[in-house]
Amino acid sequence: MEKEQVKCLIIGSGPAGYTAAIYAGRANLSPVIYAGLQPGGQLTTTTDVENFPGYPQGIGGPELMEDLRKQAERFGADIRYGVATKADLSHQPYTITIDGEKEIEAQAIIIATGATAKYLGLEDEKKYAGMGVSACATCDGFFYRKKIVAVVGGGDTACEEAIYLAGLASKVYLIVRKPYLRASKVMQERVLNHEKIEVLFEHNAVGLFGEDGVEGVHLVKRMGEADEQRYDLPIDGFFLAIGHKPNSDIFKPYLDTDETGYILTEAGTPRTKIPGVFAAGDVADPHYRQAITAAASGCMAAIEVERYLQQ
Repeated sequence: MEKEQVKCLIIGSGPAGYTAAIYAGRANLSPVIYAGLQPGGQLTTTTDVENFPGYPQGIGGPELMEDLRKQAERFGADIRYGVATKADLSHQPYTITIDGEKEIEAQAIIIATGATAKYLGLEDEKKYAGMGVSACATCDGFFYRKKIVAVVGGGDTACEEAIYLAGLASKVYLIVRKPYLRASKVMQERVLNHEKIEVLFEHNAVGLFGEDGVEGVHLVKRMGEADEQRYDLPIDGFFLAIGHKPNSDIFKPYLDTDETGYILTEAGTPRTKIPGVFAAGDVADPHYRQAITAAASGCMAAIEVERYLQQ
């Protein structure tokens, strides 16, 4: 198997990975960054980004990530295409296998592999991606001011997103598969008592429709053991809030994670329990999951790498 030694290896190419590469490059650490399955990360599937500082008119997600990539390359980052398929963090130098065929031995590693939003698996979710389907209310809710939206999910995240969207939209439907909410009691009360939120219990979304974007959702309501009602509900936006899966599987034998798989770091830092291994962005952030917070943690991780290598 082919082998290579590097000082600083960055795994992932979202805002965290690229920002880490910018800082590491400026510190003369000759960072090598592997872009992963989705070069540019989740933002490449977002049409408009209006909340990233420095773009008063907003910018397309792919364009923003292209700017970050070019900036990283300007400072000497070696950006490559490939997926980390195996990790050995048991001893220095740490070893990451790329595409099952090349081993990278690194003195320091920044894990910025992100988290993947969970979807229902409907073909229409792909068809209307960026055209009414979203997995981030904080990112895209602004586009649905005074419009009608639906949120899928029954946990705390779904309730939080429904409440957030209710501050912008004219009406929010919360589509819940079960006859109850899984959210905490406080969140349940807030949702059930909110004048703009209507909870649709025992409902399943089975499809979406619309000409140039989402105009409605096909619903199935359970009426009893063997009975169901099918109908269409007009909406302008369809938000998934059924969770995220952190892309952390290959690191779990060595790093601590929470029950969902988010890598645990030392409070307020990107440090993991292994010296020289840092986690940045959504793979270690179950709370905010924003481009700007990911970028900030990428900056922190690169600074930590610089200090670690100096020691």
